[in-house]
Amino acid sequence: MKLFVFLTFGLFACTGLKAQSAVDFANLTKYKDENTSLVNSKKKVDVIFMGNSITEGWVKNHPEFFSENNYTGRGISGQTTSQMLLRFQNDVIALKPKLVIINAGTNDIAQNTGIYDPDFTFNNIKAMADIAQNNGVKVILASVLPAAAFPWRKEITDVPQKVDALNQRLKQYASNNKLLFVDYNTAMRDAKGGMREGLSKDGIHPVPAGYAIMEPLIKNAINKTLGKK
Repeated sequence: MKLFVFLTFGLFACTGLKAQSAVDFANLTKYKDENTSLVNSKKKVDVIFMGNSITEGWVKNHPEFFSENNYTGRGISGQTTSQMLLRFQNDVIALKPKLVIINAGTNDIAQNTGIYDPDFTFNNIKAMADIAQNNGVKVILASVLPAAAFPWRKEITDVPQKVDALNQRLKQYASNNKLLFVDYNTAMRDAKGGMREGLSKDGIHPVPAGYAIMEPLIKNAINKTLGKK
């Protein structure tokens, strides 16, 4: 009987471990093949954009902006900073870029993977910046884009205040550590702290008009950081 219980418990434990190992929390597989191809080709990567759906959508909306400037997008829809931090080694460091743009925090505030903790989110972004710099990769921090509310989290009623607070911390951290902070938010917000009309259909994700505002801001910052004219 004891042996039966032991074997049964072992079977359930193994099944549980198998199920757990099958969950790719950080979606490490999304860019696995592309990363392997880049590494094998020994192609030099100038800039990697690390982010969420805003970054992923940018590549889909205007791929020429990335291909013509030797920029590489590593955005995954819905991701929080904890997920980005987990894949930072694979999707950024392993590709040996000159520079990484970190644009994160929107989905943390939206509580996509748990209750929002501003210290936890800030420290995740700081950790990515530290890892990059420790590996000889330059860093630009980008602001969280304006948002009045999240369509999928309507119960969160103080979104602009949380966005502004996080952006202020990131801006101060960048200043203290001599990093460039690119402020998309100020250029795209309305009087209430949401996205200006015409820049997004859902108040979160930019349409081409929104990306058209972001592109010269980030390109100027990239050129300044890399010493390009």
